Amino acid sequence: MPVADAAAALVALARPVAPVSLGPAAALGAVVAGDLTVEAGQPEDRTALRDGWAVRAADSVGASPSAPVRLVAPPLWVESGETLPPGTDALLPPEALGADPRMMAALGADPRMTAALGADPREIETEAAAGEGTRAPGAEIPAGTRILAAGERVGALHGLALAAGFGRVAVRRPHWRLLAATPDTLSPVLHAWINARGGSAESGARPAEIDTLAAAMRAPGADALVVIGGTGPGRRDGSAAALAQAGRLHAHGIALRPGETAGFGEAAGRPVLLLPGRPDAALAAWLALGRPLLDALAGAAPDVPVRLPLTRKVASAIGLTEVVFLRRVPAGAEPLGGAEIPLHRLARADVALLVPPAHEGYPAGTPVEVLPL
Repeated sequence: MPVADAAAALVALARPVAPVSLGPAAALGAVVAGDLTVEAGQPEDRTALRDGWAVRAADSVGASPSAPVRLVAPPLWVESGETLPPGTDALLPPEALGADPRMMAALGADPRMTAALGADPREIETEAAAGEGTRAPGAEIPAGTRILAAGERVGALHGLALAAGFGRVAVRRPHWRLLAATPDTLSPVLHAWINARGGSAESGARPAEIDTLAAAMRAPGADALVVIGGTGPGRRDGSAAALAQAGRLHAHGIALRPGETAGFGEAAGRPVLLLPGRPDAALAAWLALGRPLLDALAGAAPDVPVRLPLTRKVASAIGLTEVVFLRRVPAGAEPLGGAEIPLHRLARADVALLVPPAHEGYPAGTPVEVLPL
């Protein structure tokens, strides 16, 4: 089956999972289930952006070391992030009172205590503009601001805004069950990739017997299943037969290099992806089929394409989608290999290229769309 047809058929088996409510930190990497729009502007009151003396800016006009301005009352010390006292709208720097700023801050401009410093706590030597050193109400996050649209992923910097305006966030986090033969070196990689794209995963051993594996495919508790290994023509390779017994085998054999023996289907109403056991083939099949399925289950919007120029030419066979693993370098993307790539080269890859079946490859210098790993 051509890769494009296989990916479309596999995605057609998926429905976005039900949203869960998480705190902003726990939602990192997950796909939001709906638009996240701030209703009330932040901050609610004017706050300090740094440490300093809170004043009314109009009272400080003309203040300088040579011509201090005397206030009616001593200014109040405010720490960064605190709300300004009523009637103030600006912050003077710590040294604005003309004495040791740390000592003055510690004494809180108390006239009885600061006299010994030789300074009048009511006299300021610095002029402040209205709003200086502060954030106005609603200026950090204006009311009505959309932080994320439905289908977008929660990034690390989004967490700053979400923590300020949202106690909980509704996200879709598909849960996967990985059934792998032992010894298993692929599950940790898939765990990392699934978690990075907002899902979660659990691992289990792939039973050797077809009947037992079919029962494991029907077991509840996951939104999708991945079976690693047992997809080839070997005498002990029974993953495809087990899926046919557990539910329905839609395809076994994909026009993908590496990853020709991959397959997919459904069991107990959930999509099941069959990956080859060889690392390069399994990872290539995951990129071509598993990643689109994960995005469909999460209701994710399409990724913004990443394009890099090739540092060397890439050759590909007509009729197959070929996965080429690459490493980002200052000049672009350096091809490391595709089918039968050894582990010491595969371990250096950080992006991958899917060459369409109608292409024979690309010459050096061609900008190509790559998938970050």
